[in-house]
Amino acid sequence: MREHSRNPHPRADEPAPAVWTGRATNRFQWIAAVAGAACMALGITLAVESPWTSGIAALLMAVIGCVAAGLLVLFGTLAFVHVAVKVDDRAMEVRCGHIGVPRRRIPLAQVVGADFAPSVTPRQWGGWGYRWRPEKGTAVIVRRGEGLVLRLGDGLTFTVTVDDAESAVRVIRARLRHPAPPVPPAATGV
Repeated sequence: MREHSRNPHPRADEPAPAVWTGRATNRFQWIAAVAGAACMALGITLAVESPWTSGIAALLMAVIGCVAAGLLVLFGTLAFVHVAVKVDDRAMEVRCGHIGVPRRRIPLAQVVGADFAPSVTPRQWGGWGYRWRPEKGTAVIVRRGEGLVLRLGDGLTFTVTVDDAESAVRVIRARLRHPAPPVPPAATGV
């Protein structure tokens, strides 16, 4: 059985836990999700109860537009209501939303360093969500606040906003100093 990080502020001399987990939540995203649901409801109401007199094509475009916009907003925001981060002895894994998509797994072998960012803002990355900037790298931004910045071997970074990011940085740095032994290949039985 693996142990998880339970101490929110471990000392630097404590051994790193077998698995570190953290998460961040943005309750503001629920407001956008409600707006998306309202847009869908408007489209359905138009389809069911509309005395539209301008022709069926205009009604169809309005209904499809409202439902499509509502679905995009609803699912786009629900995917970034929260983020879960897991660091084990081989990789860091980031899962977004309730179904864990989008998901990113970064092997620690590709990481050259980890830094604590005390203040990550959506403005730095161009908004909330899964972001990419050619000069910086990739980020998962679900809220403003502390974050974890991985420096990757290709010169780019991967940033994620997560609670207690400082502790995650300590765990990752400990893993980089003492990498896990390689996993032997599984027998193929041929």
